[in-house]
Amino acid sequence: MVFNSSIHYLNGDLYIDAISVDEVANQVGTPTYVYSLKRVLENYNRLKTAFAQLDTHIHYSAKANSNLAILKSLSEAGAGVDTVSMGEIYRAIQACVDPQHIVFAGVGKTRQEIDYAIQQDIGWFNVENVLELDYIQASAKAQNVEAVNVALRLNPQVTANTHPYISTGHGGAKFGLTAEVIEGILEKQAKYPNIKFAGIHLHIGSQLGDKDATIQAVEKAVALIQPYPQIRTINMGGGIPVPYHFDEETPSIESFAQSLVPLLKDYAVLLEPGRSIVADAGILITEVQYVKQQAGQTFYITDGSMAELIRPSLYQAHHEIVPVKKSDGDLTVNIVGPVCETADVLAKDRVLPEMNVGDKVVVMTAGAYGMVMASNYNARLRPAEVVVSADGESWSVARKRETLEDLLRHEMH
Repeated sequence: MVFNSSIHYLNGDLYIDAISVDEVANQVGTPTYVYSLKRVLENYNRLKTAFAQLDTHIHYSAKANSNLAILKSLSEAGAGVDTVSMGEIYRAIQACVDPQHIVFAGVGKTRQEIDYAIQQDIGWFNVENVLELDYIQASAKAQNVEAVNVALRLNPQVTANTHPYISTGHGGAKFGLTAEVIEGILEKQAKYPNIKFAGIHLHIGSQLGDKDATIQAVEKAVALIQPYPQIRTINMGGGIPVPYHFDEETPSIESFAQSLVPLLKDYAVLLEPGRSIVADAGILITEVQYVKQQAGQTFYITDGSMAELIRPSLYQAHHEIVPVKKSDGDLTVNIVGPVCETADVLAKDRVLPEMNVGDKVVVMTAGAYGMVMASNYNARLRPAEVVVSADGESWSVARKRETLEDLLRHEMH
């Protein structure tokens, strides 16, 4: 069985590219994240090809997965990085990303973060508050920076067809600026002599179920900037959906591009995909610790939990789960973690083979919003991260599993 170009069964064993998942688990332990750089680069190049008709530069969204090996691999392939914190800027620079290819977005940038970003000479700020412009102006002047590139984030007040937690372009969201506020800013550009208003930014949400809201938002943005010839860049946030069910059909990257190219042909375009590049390139390996029968249900209690992957608990998100060793069977089970929360459920009512303590399962499509949202809740050690090389032939530990000492490293005791 083949799940995608990198993840498949071979003689009943699960592989990621040419690497046995069981081999990785046996050497590194569980729970462990594993990422295929080959699949990451395939997804990046597919996106690049889909938008090739435009003057396009892709800035990978680090909030999806900020692993240094992934950042470095994408940067070497030509991608910039979209960041939302000082920490993500720092990680991108440590991964040898050209600061001019870094975008700094976010609704609540602190003055310390703004100072740091300007000091690092990043390429763009995506601005979401009027007061933020005052902070940028003051910082640029103090640091003798003549022109900071700014894209104003438009809240187009359209509701995306997605989960409400990841819908960001409607009127009730905290994100962006209304068209009226943006017009007011652009009429008073002289107030900000060290800022170059060069772009408009859009991000209406993640996992968009259709293209209609995106098209509507782009049309509003183009109409808004029409009177301002200095604004020649449209910065498009993520939204391209990733299927989390094996049988799920979602709009393709190509169909998104086909719809947007005619609207964007007169502009330079910055794309900020995250999930669509890394989600299906990653898996989380976890091991069954107990098999429990209770109240007519079967529970596989694993060493993976909401502390390692919070999406199912936070969003009621679906992830397919498959055994590392393929076998027959059709037992309906709940896959749960050891954290002291009823919400610590990775999957409910799933059909899996009958498994024993020590058997391993894999949570699929775990490359995005997995490790970046992991925590030490219940004083759990955050997992290791492994990368499979771009040729698919070798693997290495990209981040060691935390130790007990790491839990207290920054505490005064």
